[in-house]
Amino acid sequence: MGAVETDHQLAARLAMGTGQLLVDLRRALTSEGAPRWVVEDEGDERAHRFIVEQLAASRPHDTVLSEEAIDDRRRLTAERVWIVDPLDGTREFGEPTRSDWAVHIALVVGGTPVAGAVSLPAVGLTFATDPAPSPPPAHAGPPRLVVSRSRPPMVARVIADALGGQMLPLGSAGAKAMAVVRGEADIYAHAGGQYEWDSCAPVAVAAAAGLHVSRIDGSPFAYNRPDPWLPDLLICRPELAGPALAAVHRWSADPWS
Repeated sequence: MGAVETDHQLAARLAMGTGQLLVDLRRALTSEGAPRWVVEDEGDERAHRFIVEQLAASRPHDTVLSEEAIDDRRRLTAERVWIVDPLDGTREFGEPTRSDWAVHIALVVGGTPVAGAVSLPAVGLTFATDPAPSPPPAHAGPPRLVVSRSRPPMVARVIADALGGQMLPLGSAGAKAMAVVRGEADIYAHAGGQYEWDSCAPVAVAAAAGLHVSRIDGSPFAYNRPDPWLPDLLICRPELAGPALAAVHRWSADPWS
């Protein structure tokens, strides 16, 4: 008998498999001249279907929370819950030249991510919790903060101003988080609009890589809650966590200063 596939290996396999499906799908639909909305909708639907079918086959007793499905409330009493974003950055996926979109696969036990993977399919990279990514190399210049392409959140502006940092626009949440894991950025701070599937796998992978992960008030993440709305996060190099959290605390106490 072959070795049993671990949860870490399964997460990585699903992230890579979904990513390859999406790369092939985008190429095919684009070559056919499909409109952007068709590319995006097909990507969301097919990626979700692939993941849930694979999980049903590999972990039939687990439950799933997916961005692309009606919430299965059985997850609230389940021991093991997979939290997935089949296509993180649908808008970027719909633009044939963009690579800043991702696939998120994470397993949560008792509210804590215990295994996960994030794939960046357009650049052929997948990051998992085991083997974990190496800690990113030190950066000598000003802190680099990854932010939304269209609406940089105020919390990122606050941290950038306090730390003398510079903001780098990027697409999906997974692409931003993995930019910190890869050493291409130093801080990913967000507030104002995310769900559990946006952050769960990126948080799992970033923590495995030795990065700081928390809410923007410094509190730990808790997943598989009745309401999956989880609007903020901070992923950063460990030495920047204290200054970043202090800047947010000062601003929260007096946002008009």
